[in-house]
Amino acid sequence: MMILKKNILLIFMLLSMFSILQAQEEEKSAAKRIKTGWTFGALPAISYNTDLGFQYGALVNFYYYGDGKTYPKYLHSLYAEVSRYTKGSGINRFFYDSEHLIPGIRITSDLSYLTEKALDFYGFNGYDAVFNEDWSNDESDDYITRMFYRHERKMFRFMTDFQGKFGYKPLRWVAGFGILHNKVAPVDLERLNKGKDDEDKLPDVPGLYDKYVSWGIIKEDEKEGGWSNYLKLGLVFDTRDFEPNPMKGIWSEVVLFAAPGFLGNGDYGFAKISATHRQYFTLVKDRLSFVYRLNYQGTIAGDVPFYMQPYMINSFSNSSNTDGLGGSKTLRGVMRNRVVGDGFAFGNAEFRWKFFKTVLWKQNIYLGLNAFADAGMVLQKVDLDLSKVPDIVGLQNYFLTDEESMHTTYGAGLRIVMNENFIVAVDYGRPFDKRDGGGGIYIGLNYLF
Repeated sequence: MMILKKNILLIFMLLSMFSILQAQEEEKSAAKRIKTGWTFGALPAISYNTDLGFQYGALVNFYYYGDGKTYPKYLHSLYAEVSRYTKGSGINRFFYDSEHLIPGIRITSDLSYLTEKALDFYGFNGYDAVFNEDWSNDESDDYITRMFYRHERKMFRFMTDFQGKFGYKPLRWVAGFGILHNKVAPVDLERLNKGKDDEDKLPDVPGLYDKYVSWGIIKEDEKEGGWSNYLKLGLVFDTRDFEPNPMKGIWSEVVLFAAPGFLGNGDYGFAKISATHRQYFTLVKDRLSFVYRLNYQGTIAGDVPFYMQPYMINSFSNSSNTDGLGGSKTLRGVMRNRVVGDGFAFGNAEFRWKFFKTVLWKQNIYLGLNAFADAGMVLQKVDLDLSKVPDIVGLQNYFLTDEESMHTTYGAGLRIVMNENFIVAVDYGRPFDKRDGGGGIYIGLNYLF
């Protein structure tokens, strides 16, 4: 970890030196070229994880600018990603975004099939759920299994959202619908152990998900997942100057998310509300900005199934990842899904610096650095029935009372941007509290908000 920190610091220092040395030349070469017709950006998806195997695949984003009059705003955006891990996990996604398919209406549509062979699961209510790192550390004397805080999930998702303007231009209405099906199961140990020597195989022991099922905290009729078909309605106030990376403006919204029983959700009908305020300030024109985001999401009715508690609600999202709090899209550096409850709040604050601009191969390119701090906590706790937890286990090994407090992180990142819209993002975040994990590196697309 110390070597990683030094390498990241060295990269940032070299990039900063490079920006100073190239300052005069970049101003001459960075004259903006107006884009017309179709352009695209593509990346391979390659990584490795001991338990999941190699990731392989690709993603591509096509942009259509027409005659260029709207540049850098596109007329149509089509995004596709297909990637796999050699042991089963994968992303299959198509996303479409346009304000011109239906005149006066913005339409965004997502069709995805997401498979997770080892999705993070740490229980409910943040720090009230004990996290014991030794249980998943195979070098510890208290080791149980690396998969102790994991379960399997397969999600089918189709959602379409519409946004239209009222008479007052910055104010928009939002309406949408979605079809969601989650299939949940314990980790498939046979698949993950395939090809491993006996001493390297994962032990066949219950994980936290299995224990929650046996104790009745996760109920029998929700343990295997189910449908969560929903309707969405909301209001948006938006004065951003440029959506992919605003330098000024406000983007605020209130969204009602309703998944009633009569839409095929059975006994697990529920409703949630999400309110988000984002604001952007220019510190140095077209160079340096300060931005922040505040969000509250809470349950207002019904019985939320455990697999929908982490689901993040937005008026618009161009990410395949809708889980939180924790991870690349909410609290960078906190373990994914570490902070789960009936209601929660979180915030992000970030400085963004465009330190180098040029034209390369007839494409407008800029490099950016960002420094950030994130924080969040559960405000509305899941009501847990612990009556079936055996005394021999000891409640203190898994459950605490009134321990939840703010989860905070800090970090920095790099952005590589082509034609203002195709944004490759690298972030490194680290929590202040070891109960949230040891930090994380995230490689993906786009600014956080």
